[in-house]
Amino acid sequence: MNAGPTTPPRRRRFGWPRRVFSQVLLMQLAIAAGTAVLATGLFLRPLSDQLDDQAMRRALAIAETTASEPVADALLASRPSVDGPVQEEAERIREATGAEYVVIMDRRGVRWSHTDTGQIGRIVSTDPSEAIAGHDVMEIDSGTLGRSARGKVPLRDESGRIVGAVSVGIAYDSVRERLLATIPGLLAYAGGALAVGALAAFLISRRLQRQTHDLAFSDISALLAEREAMLHSLREGVIALDGTGRIRLMNDEAQRLLGLGPEATGQPLDVVLGPGRTTDVLAGRVAGDDLLTVSGARVLIANRMPTDDGGAVATLRDRTELEQLGRELDATRGLIDALRAQDHEHANRMHTLMGLLELEMHDEAVEFVTEVVGVHRATAEQVTERIHDPLPAALLVGKATVAAERGVSLRISPATLLPDRLVDPQGLVTVLGNLVDNALDAAAGSEDPRIEVEVRAEGRTVVLRISDSGPGVPREQRELVFTEGWTTKELPTHGRRGLGLAMVRRLAERQGGSAHVTESADGGAEFTVVLPEALADTERVTRDAAPPDDVVRDPAEPVTTGETR
Repeated sequence: MNAGPTTPPRRRRFGWPRRVFSQVLLMQLAIAAGTAVLATGLFLRPLSDQLDDQAMRRALAIAETTASEPVADALLASRPSVDGPVQEEAERIREATGAEYVVIMDRRGVRWSHTDTGQIGRIVSTDPSEAIAGHDVMEIDSGTLGRSARGKVPLRDESGRIVGAVSVGIAYDSVRERLLATIPGLLAYAGGALAVGALAAFLISRRLQRQTHDLAFSDISALLAEREAMLHSLREGVIALDGTGRIRLMNDEAQRLLGLGPEATGQPLDVVLGPGRTTDVLAGRVAGDDLLTVSGARVLIANRMPTDDGGAVATLRDRTELEQLGRELDATRGLIDALRAQDHEHANRMHTLMGLLELEMHDEAVEFVTEVVGVHRATAEQVTERIHDPLPAALLVGKATVAAERGVSLRISPATLLPDRLVDPQGLVTVLGNLVDNALDAAAGSEDPRIEVEVRAEGRTVVLRISDSGPGVPREQRELVFTEGWTTKELPTHGRRGLGLAMVRRLAERQGGSAHVTESADGGAEFTVVLPEALADTERVTRDAAPPDDVVRDPAEPVTTGETR
């Protein structure tokens, strides 16, 4: 049986590591080693110059000391010889000071002393003219004894006349030995500093390894690109906060739900959103899961997860349409219950009418039908006489029917008067519908259940006042009732309540108005909502309703109301 082809073993490649931890560690070690080498070189260079200068000054000092001795007289009184007094004095000084050589010469440059006695009587190997001219000389030069640090001074007699020069040399090997002797200690210090730097680099790199989860730079770049793509493709809002409450990032959906722009990134949450429940929920001042909040006209579900750095990530889901469907479901169920009750009542009325007809009590039957029909007609007429806008009028007529089926008396206040020039009829219907629904729920089941609705105009301001005969709202809860998610009712099928009054106050405040609750005259609750600028100017309404100036109307032509036949 033939074996299949085998995969050749992968050759291990040596090169630049991929992990962030390894790259940072190598870079830090390279920086520490380079710094240690550079510091050592920068220290050794001036140290070498300093040692050279010290050696030359020492040679110059020995030469000056030698020139101050009475060697000038011996130089003038004798000849250059190995056993002469000048050689003996020079050797004594050389041995006492440790100099490499002490050379005494005359004005011609002839040596009268030297370590190598064979050089006595010969011309010096370096130019002595500067010293003979009366100048001190310090230099490093090479001569018959090799490279040395030299000091040269003029030699004067008792009268101050220059009769020669003294040259002293310090072996350069001794300078080099002193320099080399300092290198082990310097390297020890540099090695210690390098070891400490390497240990610090390792610890920092290990911490970086934990924080980056041992990822490579390419992995981090890919994760960032994937995160951006994922955040901006999500249909849920995501907002990240740092430890100080500043917005770190927001995706497109969060900007749409909160009504913010990209410029909000980096700013404090309280400054961008302002005070309110939405800010408290996102900042973590309200704890819990699936917290309800209202942002503008949107109903949001918020969840918040803290992060290790003290910040948090919050998610936002738009529940506006679902809440509207839930409220419509509740309204539909209420209408179905009202229709069911009305069906029973209608059947009872039909049975009563049938009995009256069978008993041939025709006058009583006519009176009974007139009374039943007149009640409904009177209710509609009362509403339309005082509320001229069709949307809120239709709403109250329907609510009156529902209230009657629930055994609640809905009364229109005599002070009610609303002209047909609303700027936002749908917004007023939302506010009025929520308040009437709450009043019906509160009044139902109470003794002599009734509610009173007052809608009046004060200039361009609309004031709504709805009172009921229910149990009322305790004083300590009169602000809580306007908080998102706060309710005393059982949860409906869609699982959420406590949004109606919150949206009422939000709509009122968005128009610069207010919403508050007090105690009614019957002991129940009385809600008052003020909506400034809710009515259009009379002049503008008249101008909009007037025909254009360029239209000529026939006086005999009848004026239509927009209806078609």
